[in-house]
Amino acid sequence: MTRRDHYYNKAKQEGYRTRAAYKLLQIDETADLFSGGETVVDLGAAPGGWLQVAAERVGDAGTVVGVDFQRIREFEEDELAADPRIETIRGDMTDERTRERLRDAVGEGGADVVVSDLAPNMTGEYSLDHARSVHLARQAFETALELLAPGGDLVVKVFEGRDLDDLKTDIDEEFEYVRIVSPEASRDSSSEVYLVAKGRLTAPVEVGDRLTVEITDTGREGDGIAKVDGYTLFVPEAEKGETVEVVVDDVKPRFGFAERVDD
Repeated sequence: MTRRDHYYNKAKQEGYRTRAAYKLLQIDETADLFSGGETVVDLGAAPGGWLQVAAERVGDAGTVVGVDFQRIREFEEDELAADPRIETIRGDMTDERTRERLRDAVGEGGADVVVSDLAPNMTGEYSLDHARSVHLARQAFETALELLAPGGDLVVKVFEGRDLDDLKTDIDEEFEYVRIVSPEASRDSSSEVYLVAKGRLTAPVEVGDRLTVEITDTGREGDGIAKVDGYTLFVPEAEKGETVEVVVDDVKPRFGFAERVDD
């Protein structure tokens, strides 16, 4: 039995709408996207296999929102994801009206995970198909930047090719790190890979910034704590009450580290 037949039959037996559901399951196993209770946005969600997986993984406390230009058929009682946690939106994710509906569905807290299994209509011309896949991935990336909460994660599909590294570099600038994942459930003949970006960065500082900060508190490890527009910077060898000059050397979604500079 071929891998394609295996996952196709497995999906039928286990109640998933598409064999692609196993790609997200395998990506989650590799990248720890879901732990329960997350708000998840699925871009290009039809026919709904990834929605099913996301709903299972986030549990009763989570929310899953799917958007697609095509209609996403409502889930029946005998399907795994027959649950009101799933909300679907029919529309183009690049359209402002659709984005507004997405923002309303996600809420002020933002999304914890944005996933996209979008693929272009195939022409058979590899370079063109690759370029179109990169274009779709960039659209998903831009939408994710608008929706993700600090520390949120992104998964986008893209075909391998010459523009992959540039796309990965651009995404990497907005997250703690990015890795390339190739799920076993992808077809043998497919050139698709998934860029998995972890830890959306929304800090008001960047690595290399030189700042003058006031140390307002002390952390558990004894580092000084400074605030920059509400963002926490840990500064070793600095004491509460000092005003010091620092250089930022590491940035996380919710806090960063800076070295004291004594000229």
